[in-house]
Amino acid sequence: MLLSLTLIAVVAAFALAFVSKVTEEPIAQAQQAKKEAAVKAVLPAFEKLEEAEIDGTSCTKAFDAQGQMVGMAIEAKSTKGFGGDLVAMVGFDADGNISGYQILQTAETPGLGAKAGDWFQEGSKGNVIGKNPATPLQVSKDGGDVDAISGSTITSRAFCDLINNAYQIFQKGGIE
Repeated sequence: MLLSLTLIAVVAAFALAFVSKVTEEPIAQAQQAKKEAAVKAVLPAFEKLEEAEIDGTSCTKAFDAQGQMVGMAIEAKSTKGFGGDLVAMVGFDADGNISGYQILQTAETPGLGAKAGDWFQEGSKGNVIGKNPATPLQVSKDGGDVDAISGSTITSRAFCDLINNAYQIFQKGGIE
């Protein structure tokens, strides 16, 4: 019995390792495609993109036809989420106003915190599009002007933290 259980465990381990290796590249490609689509979605109109890294953070600078920087997309993260890390692509225009965002990774509660992908978009109650986080964004419960997701204040705070982190990177990257 010990020999048969050991054999089953070894075969299962090899099968899992094989499946992991086979799916590793397609998963990485899908994540890269998701990031590229998010960059294009959060930036104002542009002609050319240029990858950059600022303080270890992945950024994409957008330029117009004359070579003037028109915005920056920043892959920002907050570790203050209810269910874990919250990661989003945040776009800023040349003046530092939020031009868009897309959630890339979340482990928030389905039905509550998972609403962050839509709640803070233009036309929604917690709209942050067009705001300039020169004065850090905060939820209204903390004295700010961002409406929190009902029943999900921790996620809303994490989202504001994420935006503020992205803005700090934007300031360091600067408009050239």
